[in-house]
Amino acid sequence: MKLFDTHAHLDDRQFDGDREAVIEKIKNNGVAHVIEVGSDVKSSETAVRIANGHDFIYCAAGIHPEAADDVSDADFEKIKELALENPKVKAIGEIGIDYHYDDCAPREKQTACFERQLDLAAELGLPAIIHDRESKGDVLKILKEKKVSNAVMHCFSGSAETAKVLVKMGLMISFTGVITFKNARKAVEALKVIPFDRLMIETDSPYMAPEPHRGKRNDSSYVRHIAEKMAEIKGVSFEKLCEITYENAMRFFNIE
Repeated sequence: MKLFDTHAHLDDRQFDGDREAVIEKIKNNGVAHVIEVGSDVKSSETAVRIANGHDFIYCAAGIHPEAADDVSDADFEKIKELALENPKVKAIGEIGIDYHYDDCAPREKQTACFERQLDLAAELGLPAIIHDRESKGDVLKILKEKKVSNAVMHCFSGSAETAKVLVKMGLMISFTGVITFKNARKAVEALKVIPFDRLMIETDSPYMAPEPHRGKRNDSSYVRHIAEKMAEIKGVSFEKLCEITYENAMRFFNIE
């Protein structure tokens, strides 16, 4: 039985006081691999350092839409450099569009940042980790226009209908601890229609801790609770679900 947390933020300041202890806890709780995900140049550099310091951790480098307002050509070049020079960088991400907050970066800047990084992922032959929050379909439109298939829709909370569209496009879909929440009807209905070979699991730690840890700081050891709930919803054993999602992640991130 192997667990693979495909999306974590161990660089987050919530871990500043005990990061190494948390990483040791994760390793001792049956988590075989973690993808540490960047959200701007600084956090991507930190992600690389964390991955290079721990054999079971890999990483992604990218610029989150919240950082799109101040991004420069030099920033994109740095992300490319990190990916080219570090074998542990297994994806470009997280990237995408986010209209949730009133003070979000202007939509045209978010779109330009997203498209440029999708092009970079294609150029480097790396998968993309996609962030989509209240984008009014703009993420899906861009993915279709660019014919993107080598990507994962991270922290999926959309409808079953949207999930079917993403599957048809060839994307992977990843779920967080949201599926353990009592009010997660939409995400659960989406999970039911997604084929096993398109599923991955993630914590998005330190955020969105699953039940029974909801409201606390999340970490990758809690990915077990997500896998247990996913197995229940999909009607398979916990061991089988772990095997499927582990193999999916190994293939998607091209880890041998």
